[in-house]
Amino acid sequence: MKIMKNKKGFTLIEMLVVISIIAILTALISVSFSMAQKKARDSRRMQDMKSLQTAAEQYYSSNDSTYPLSLGLLSVDGLYIQSIPKDPKDGTDYSNDMSDTEYCVCALLDGASNANSSSGCKISDKPGDYFCVYHQQ
Repeated sequence: MKIMKNKKGFTLIEMLVVISIIAILTALISVSFSMAQKKARDSRRMQDMKSLQTAAEQYYSSNDSTYPLSLGLLSVDGLYIQSIPKDPKDGTDYSNDMSDTEYCVCALLDGASNANSSSGCKISDKPGDYFCVYHQQ
């Protein structure tokens, strides 16, 4: 009489293969998610820069052809912009160089693909890739 063994469960090798596959997929997904977050933050920064540029130009048009001496003047009573945007990553202020005749506002980007030149601006000494907006008049 032969005794039949029911083979139930997985072998150690099968379990290790499955765990390895899951680990590789998790690593790929986390890298992809991290890159998507960086792109989203950079997109937000560029949108913030364009909003600040629009507000500064509106200020210029309605204040005898002078620019504000600080970004804070753009949000007084929400006239030109509701509130001054902050960096989406750490909530810090954007770098700016303002006078009554010109301005430059810059955001430090996570990725270099959308960066433009920050030359001509007295901005932060942090090295990196910046997206800047300048006076248009």
